[in-house]
Amino acid sequence: MTTAAPAAAEDARVLGFWMSTALVVGNIIGVGIFTMPAALAPYGLNALTGWLVNVVGCMLLALSFSALARAFPRDDGPAAYITRAFGKGPAFIVMWCYWVSIWVANAGIAIGLVGYAAFFVPALTRTPGLAALTAMGITWSFVFVCLLGTRTAAWVQMLTTLLKLVPQFAVIVLGAWLLFTTPAVFSAHIPPNPPSWREVSSVSSLALFAMLGIECAMVPAARVRDPERNIPRATLVGTFLTAAIYIGISVVPIFLIPQQELAASTAPYADLFTRTLGGRYGAVIATFVIISALGVLNGWTLLAGEVVQCMGRHGGLPPGLSRENSRGAPARALLLTGVLTSIALLFNVSDSVAKVFTLLTVIATAATLPLYFGSTLALIALRRRGVIAAGGARAWLPGFAALGAVIYCAWASLGIGREPLLWLLVLGGAGVVLYLWYLFTLRRAAALGGAVP
Repeated sequence: MTTAAPAAAEDARVLGFWMSTALVVGNIIGVGIFTMPAALAPYGLNALTGWLVNVVGCMLLALSFSALARAFPRDDGPAAYITRAFGKGPAFIVMWCYWVSIWVANAGIAIGLVGYAAFFVPALTRTPGLAALTAMGITWSFVFVCLLGTRTAAWVQMLTTLLKLVPQFAVIVLGAWLLFTTPAVFSAHIPPNPPSWREVSSVSSLALFAMLGIECAMVPAARVRDPERNIPRATLVGTFLTAAIYIGISVVPIFLIPQQELAASTAPYADLFTRTLGGRYGAVIATFVIISALGVLNGWTLLAGEVVQCMGRHGGLPPGLSRENSRGAPARALLLTGVLTSIALLFNVSDSVAKVFTLLTVIATAATLPLYFGSTLALIALRRRGVIAAGGARAWLPGFAALGAVIYCAWASLGIGREPLLWLLVLGGAGVVLYLWYLFTLRRAAALGGAVP
């Protein structure tokens, strides 16, 4: 079994600590958190409880991913970890579902971006089909950016990550200013929902979408310099920084905007600033949110190519999808991802922005959970077999984090709902069929004495 990173030249490792951290923070902080208040509004204050559960669970996942990266610094990310623990078949299915989650998430991010762009051009959400077509155009623009190579995409990610932190801190400053100057506004629109663990579970599933990306330093492991050091640091720093920001900004719109009005908003943070400070401030926030969404589309598109390459290296996909262009970018993988993202948008061309965004985000979350389950269960299994040494002063921490992360993933799964799970079964089932066909071709080639694909 070959689980080490491919024998590529070391100059292919272009991602250092800061770029890896930008990939984590940039891929977590996208349009999801800026559109999420509208999706979570029906749950009232249960949304805050769900966020707290979500943040704790994501920190446990980050600790688990860091432990795996330290134990196997030259491995090819989650595909190699799961292969070590459970074999190539489960690893392929997990990575297939993860790839599905990326192009579905890209469709959700693009449609959410259009929702904020409609703040300036209302026709985007009022003209039937225009939102989906605009989202497709934006998606393809970042496919072409990533075709220019990993280093170019990484610098775009660094720039947009810095810019996207501006509206986050603006929301926190606005909330703190209102709390000290006019605290009564925080009690004017308190949602009436009674405490409900069922609602908290549903919130966890929705809010987990806004935290997807904590694994983003681990997945392109073959591109990271000094992976034993940089992957764990980038994962933990990026997750902690994002979690702290999210807790700070999640409280403000829930208390300051009436529940029904918030639920109907396509640009809740822009509406927040317009409501409290005037229209020009809402326009500024909407601009930075659009920049944030552009950055996260760049990061996830870059990652989609890496995932397809990884599956090609470990078996299950045609080798041609792993081929790189003259700039070192997996061109065919990126083009295929763009096509599938466009199809996901076309399937929902007639629905509202809010409805499409909510459905796509929950499907993407459901498709990501196999990666989280697989990686944490792999950590538990490899520790039990003694493959990962359990010595040291904090030997208990990785095992505790992995067990807690598994429980958290199971908890988040409960609130996903029937329709997204059915979509996951259909899309994940396509991966099972593809892998069985791959095994069939292997056996036929072996029987005929031909080359193994």
